Amino acid sequence: MLFKRRGNKALDDVQQDAQLLRKYQLTGELPVLGELYERYMPLVYGVCLKYFKNKEDSQDAVMQIFEKLVARLPTEEVRDFKPWLYVVTRNYCLMQLRKTKIQQVPINGHTDYLAEEDSENLSEEQWQLLTRGLGQLPTEQQQCLQLFYLQQQSYQIIAEQTGYELKQVKSHIQNGRRNLKIFVEKHHE
Repeated sequence: MLFKRRGNKALDDVQQDAQLLRKYQLTGELPVLGELYERYMPLVYGVCLKYFKNKEDSQDAVMQIFEKLVARLPTEEVRDFKPWLYVVTRNYCLMQLRKTKIQQVPINGHTDYLAEEDSENLSEEQWQLLTRGLGQLPTEQQQCLQLFYLQQQSYQIIAEQTGYELKQVKSHIQNGRRNLKIFVEKHHE
């Protein structure tokens, strides 16, 4: 009897989620989405905390993810909200971490640390060297590096856009980074 109750409760939750989601998609009423999201805020916060290991960043992410839902849910087809939200949350966290992940590229005889926020600090000469190096790479590596670093696309999206297999995408990115590093070291004056 205990298992049936749990199963029914879980089924009721899924049905309530689906009703709230449909209502939001039809009406666009934010309080409806807020009610649905509020049910899973502890899950979202927990996932964010796991990735960011920081309360403030995790709290900010919970709000940012809600804003993403406001934009995405009107046109998104969602069968089961809770696992879908988990995936959206995880992907958001991974993309944020990738944006702030520091890349090391040797320039001017030492290693400059380039993050998204610091890329404006490169001189015109340094940008030209990196651009020239990128142009020397095989097409597959160029394409994958540009999509991954400049357009901040995931491996999966790159695979879908290019037609490469996931392993090929990872390989092209890794080899491209290595070849770009070699080019910069070789051509630095």
